[in-house]
Amino acid sequence: MIDFVLASTSPARRKLLSEAGIKFRDLAPGVDEDQMVEELAPQTPSELTELLARAKAEAIATTETTALVLGCDSALFFEGQTLGKPLASSVAIERWKAMRGKSGSLFSGHHLIDVQNNRAVSLVTSTEVFFADLSDQEIETYVATNEPLQVAGGFTIDGLGGAFVERINGDYHTVVGLSLVGLRKMMRELGLDYQSLWRYRIRIIDFFVG
Repeated sequence: MIDFVLASTSPARRKLLSEAGIKFRDLAPGVDEDQMVEELAPQTPSELTELLARAKAEAIATTETTALVLGCDSALFFEGQTLGKPLASSVAIERWKAMRGKSGSLFSGHHLIDVQNNRAVSLVTSTEVFFADLSDQEIETYVATNEPLQVAGGFTIDGLGGAFVERINGDYHTVVGLSLVGLRKMMRELGLDYQSLWRYRIRIIDFFVG
């Protein structure tokens, strides 16, 4: 079985991989994202998320010898601006008042490193997200939960904020922050089998054979 490492401590990404039946370790990459963005000045949300995903994966890869390391990063592109985590309640409220009833594109960057064979591949996926037309009270109540403060774009699709996403055009898992379809594509590009990540693969095979 592949030693798969997620270079992230995001609860949403951990939950997604667990529910997908994937065995993994998660490690904090310790990357100073603000400093990197200031120094390298990416011009698009695609460049930004790919850059940070690569930095996170590379930070963990230096400590591994045989692992397959995945770094991820997400950002919302809305009305010409690339938006990360609001961090402050006032910012989240202002952002939601601007987003309500409109749509934006959620970008998720992925960088996958096969440490043992010194190979790597990057992929950026995006999904259009249509937001509900929330009242001021709904926005303030949602922000008061603190959920929007630490997530890209100031919303979740798999948590309390799920009721405020009316529909999406694209990949659901991209909005969560890690595209499973994208992970499979990257692994194929590296000559690896996505299903080898499955925690219960042997049991499934035994069931059909026996």
